[in-house]
Amino acid sequence: MPHAPFSRRRFLQSAAALATGVALSPASMVSAQASRAGELNLLVWEGYNSPNVLDPFRREFSARVSASTVISDPDAVNRLRAGETRVWDIINLNNPWARQHMHPEGLIVPLDQERFRGYYDEMLPEFQWPHEWSMSLDGEHLVGLPQRFGPFSFVVNTDKVSRATAEDQGFNVFMDPSMKGKYGILTWSDWNIFHMCLTAGFTPFRKHTPEEMEEFRKVAEYLFQNARLLSDDHLQMNQALITGTIDAYFTGGTYTASVARYEGFDNIRAITPNSGPIDGKGGIVWIEITSLVNNPNPTPLATSFLEYIMRPDVSYEVAMADGSYNPVAQMGTPSVMEKFSAKDLDAIQFDSLEEELSRCVPFQINPDYAEMLEIYTAARRTR
Repeated sequence: MPHAPFSRRRFLQSAAALATGVALSPASMVSAQASRAGELNLLVWEGYNSPNVLDPFRREFSARVSASTVISDPDAVNRLRAGETRVWDIINLNNPWARQHMHPEGLIVPLDQERFRGYYDEMLPEFQWPHEWSMSLDGEHLVGLPQRFGPFSFVVNTDKVSRATAEDQGFNVFMDPSMKGKYGILTWSDWNIFHMCLTAGFTPFRKHTPEEMEEFRKVAEYLFQNARLLSDDHLQMNQALITGTIDAYFTGGTYTASVARYEGFDNIRAITPNSGPIDGKGGIVWIEITSLVNNPNPTPLATSFLEYIMRPDVSYEVAMADGSYNPVAQMGTPSVMEKFSAKDLDAIQFDSLEEELSRCVPFQINPDYAEMLEIYTAARRTR
């Protein structure tokens, strides 16, 4: 894997692991296929494994559905590379992986464009056909369907740090001497590294000069040495904002702030900077793409599941699953939007979503992640 584990969320990995499939002789393929007609195995970020999502599918299709929670994008890709294409039918990862890795390596198969293209007519403008991250590098093949997404930068208590100040200053808020001891770091290393690059004044999504690596080191050391709180639990970070223990936390977004906002704390707000060093932009948006694994013994339920999660009622359940709330691409159609209450929309900051997206670039791969992780880890140890 050329870059960091994508630890956007803190969660427990599935307790039950599926065994890797064994090679089948041609004579056994027919019976094996028949045995898989009612079986579906999912390797997905949390939310897609919610009972509210899976139980209705199980009932409607009389399906045996097993789901394993992704702990990082590269970890999941490496599992397919190691032979687990024989295990999984559906994989749900962040946007670069289908287009740039899994499809070129033959780990996923293209979708039937005639069957799935119409769904894009029901998506938000940013996802209209042909959506870049849904397509193969040559633009010829549909390699997955977009659904959940969200801006991801940092979070503030607007009673302490105004939204206007946070958006104007961007990540420099955390470098202000007056903020020493008043902020936390949500220790999701890959995102921390992205955001430390932005704080240092350059994009994370290319090779870096020795001078930039040194600036990255200085920023990492400063931020760790002057943080009041370190935690990999975004709920703890939200609580610290609510109680006044901290005024802001470094690395966070719509996803992490949504639960607090849903509970009525609308002073907890995810911030997307007004500007930054990536072609003038300072925010990053993640987009999940759900793809069809190139399983040598496929199940017909896989494409049915892809259509199922596009339904308005299921799109809503995915958006609001398991106490972590996010926009979904399908909010471009009224039959989906009408399912969101005013409270739901406030939780995901839908009022500013379009504006914030205009200030974001899509999540991409940091080619210097391994070296930056060593610097980051050493800086954290100095605390």
